[in-house]
Amino acid sequence: MLSKKTKYAIKALVALGKNVQNPPMQIVRLAEQEMIPRKFLEQILLDLRNAGYLYSKKGAGGGYSLNKDAKDIYLVDILRITDGPIAMVPCASLKFYRKCDECHDEVTCGIRKTFIEVRDATLKVLTQTSIADVIAKESNGILMD
Repeated sequence: MLSKKTKYAIKALVALGKNVQNPPMQIVRLAEQEMIPRKFLEQILLDLRNAGYLYSKKGAGGGYSLNKDAKDIYLVDILRITDGPIAMVPCASLKFYRKCDECHDEVTCGIRKTFIEVRDATLKVLTQTSIADVIAKESNGILMD
């Protein structure tokens, strides 16, 4: 299941992607528009800025804007920034691998093999879907589960 942090990060990036031709968005406006608790949003935006996805400007006319084109911001990267591993079990993770304590033999483990398949299918979608794609789906009326 998608965490609130990840969902809010995606919502904020989509809103900022739609706002690209306008001045930077202030946190207060972004929080109200997307119905995200402001303090939580501040931490999320800071994480995204530190990862290089956002630009922030202080003072009058300040706020947040995308630091990259929306077509170059992929969901896989946002999930890893906000939630860490994509894989559901540590032994199937590409970036956060850890051997499972209870596993006797990773080579023959059916659980690991199954969740590597789940990871690969998930990664296929997430690595091919950008914030621009999400914006396009919204403007075309395509529902996302």
